[in-house]
Amino acid sequence: MERSVSPNSQESTNPEPSLDELATCFAERHAQILGWIRFRIDARLAGRLDLEDVVQEAYMAAASRWRHFPRDGSVDLIVWIRSIVLQTLIDLHRVHLGAQRRDARREVGLPQGNDSNVSRPALAAQLAADLTSPSLAAAKRENAQRIQEVLATMSETDQEVLALRHFDMLDNHEVAQVLGITPKNASIRYVRALKRLKPLLEAGEFGSGTPAN
Repeated sequence: MERSVSPNSQESTNPEPSLDELATCFAERHAQILGWIRFRIDARLAGRLDLEDVVQEAYMAAASRWRHFPRDGSVDLIVWIRSIVLQTLIDLHRVHLGAQRRDARREVGLPQGNDSNVSRPALAAQLAADLTSPSLAAAKRENAQRIQEVLATMSETDQEVLALRHFDMLDNHEVAQVLGITPKNASIRYVRALKRLKPLLEAGEFGSGTPAN
């Protein structure tokens, strides 16, 4: 289960710090942040809101909490920003959909303890895209179904590691921070999860696709 990263984890009486670092990170990681939103937003809400507006709203939320960002090195900035983005999405879903919103995880998603809010079919589709040779694009749907079956046999944390690496595009160190485990443990879990997919790879199900490092 993900470790809670509080946006207000550090109180400060110092003057408001410059927003330059925050703005730079949002600009440099824009595609990544947009991906977090695109993969998680309810389809009904996506039809009402421009995703770029959601990014901007998340930035404004982060800017309002910027003085509370822990500057002791305990949390990477992108991990802190991710917590702001996810909270922004939760707030938007609550405002626009309220009780109408269905939790995808309860229907076909990852275990209930998973806070990444990425459904198992979506994760399987992403893994199929990452691991399938471009020349075998037509086989991605079948591959995704096979991956879903393998994911269902994995531990909750191993599934989350895959989601954070392949969906959220976090590196090993960042994944470790999100989950509250050591980088070594995060790496071991990632390699172990990929090995569970190895029989499919060896059987030629994925052509020449190879796991991401």
